[in-house]
Amino acid sequence: MTISNDTSGQARAAAPNPLPVDAARTLIRQAVRPVEAVERVALRAALDRVLAENIVSPIDVPAHDNAAMDGYAFDGAALSGSGAAAEGQAPFTLVVAGEARAGHPFDRACGLGECVRIMTGAPMPAGCDTVVPQELVTRTGSNVAFDTRQIVRGANCRRAGEDLARGRAALEAGRILRPADLGLLASLGVAEVAVRRRVRVAFFSTGDELRSVGEPLDTGCVYDSNRYTLYAMLTRMNVEVLDLGVVRDEPGAIEAALRAAAACVDVVLTSGGVSVGDADFTARMTATFGDVAFWQLAMRPGRPLAFGRLSAGAHASSEGGALFFGLPGNPVAVMVSFYQFVRGALIAMSGANAPGPLQFAAASSAPIKKRPGRTEFLRGVATRDGAGQWSVVPTPAQGSGVLSSMSRANCFIVLGHDQGDVAAGAPVDIIPFEGLV
Repeated sequence: MTISNDTSGQARAAAPNPLPVDAARTLIRQAVRPVEAVERVALRAALDRVLAENIVSPIDVPAHDNAAMDGYAFDGAALSGSGAAAEGQAPFTLVVAGEARAGHPFDRACGLGECVRIMTGAPMPAGCDTVVPQELVTRTGSNVAFDTRQIVRGANCRRAGEDLARGRAALEAGRILRPADLGLLASLGVAEVAVRRRVRVAFFSTGDELRSVGEPLDTGCVYDSNRYTLYAMLTRMNVEVLDLGVVRDEPGAIEAALRAAAACVDVVLTSGGVSVGDADFTARMTATFGDVAFWQLAMRPGRPLAFGRLSAGAHASSEGGALFFGLPGNPVAVMVSFYQFVRGALIAMSGANAPGPLQFAAASSAPIKKRPGRTEFLRGVATRDGAGQWSVVPTPAQGSGVLSSMSRANCFIVLGHDQGDVAAGAPVDIIPFEGLV
C-alpha cells in the first residue's frame, strides 16, 4: 500500500490541503484486507462473530406441518363439500377423535367427520390441514360445532419447511451473528460454526502529562480517559484488545511500543502525538518503519490523524505489518475519529458484510454556524415529537476536549463538507449513538 511518496515529518507538517473525509475513507478502504484465518466455535460462543461460510439448512424448518394455535384440526375439504358447510349454514359439527400435543402426536389418520383437539406446535394429524381456534367452537361432550363462515381451508396450519426448506441457504458468510441467528442455527441442529478469527488491536496513549486512574495527579497532569473510551469502543466491536498503557513522549519508547505492537496485532491505535508540535513523536517515528501518510483532515473535531501500515521489521512492507491509526489527543476527537474511520476499517477487516451506521434527517432546533470546506460532527440531543417528527439540538459545549458533551448527547449531527450555516428548522443529518457507541 502506498499512501504518500514523502513520509518525512517536514512534509507532513507542511501539508497545505486538508484531506476531505470521504477521500480519507476511500484510502482506508483500499488499504484494508479481511483476516483470513477461520476457526470453529460452539454455538454459544458465536455471538457477534463473523460467519466464515454459508449455512445451508440440513432439514425442513418446521420439520412437519403443525398447528399455529390451540384448537381443533380437521380436513378443510369439508368446508367446500356438501351439506351445511358447503351452504354456509351454521353450526357445522365434528366428532373429536383424540388429542395432539407438541411432542405427542395423534397416532392415526383423522377420518371423515372427525377432528382432533390440537395444541400449538403439535404435528398436524394425517388427513388434517386446517385448525379452527378453540375460541370459535362450542364443545358438547365429544362433539364440537362452529360457524364455517369464520374459517377457511388451511387456516392456522404452519407447513413443513415454511421457515426454511431443506437445502436452502439459511445464513450467508460475512454475517455478524446476532441472537436471532443463534436461535435459527439451533433450530437447524447446528452445534458449532466456522467464524473468522477476531481482529487483534493494540492501543496506547502518549503524553508525559498523562496519569493512569489510581495514580496521584501531579500539577499540570491529567488522567488518561482515552484508553478507557478506546477500550470500551473496541470491546463493543468484539475484537481482541491489547492495552499497552501510557507511553512516554520519548522517541525510543514510542518506537519500541509501535514495533512491539505491530509484530503481534492487525491494527495499532494511538492517541496523541500526531500533531506538528515538537513533542509529537508518534507521527515522526512511524515514518522510520512504515508506509504512513499524515493527514490534515478537513474535519472538526479530529483534524490531525495519521494512517498507514507499520512493519515490525527494519523496513516498511507494502503487504505485511499492521494498519496504524494515530488518533488525536483530545478526548472527543478520539471518539469521533474512531467512529468515522477506525470502526469501519475494523468491520471490513473482520470480513463482515455490515451496513454503515444508521443516518437520517432531523430538524435543527437551533441555528448552527458552519464554514464550508470541512465536515463537522457535532454532539446533539435528538428527540421525537408526538407526530413522529425528529428534531435535534447541539449540546452547549462543542470543544474537542469536552468529553461530558459525548456523555450528554445521543447522536452526532453531521454537517457535510460543502455545507454552510444551518438555519433553525432546517434539516440536518444525524447518526444515533444507539447501536454505534
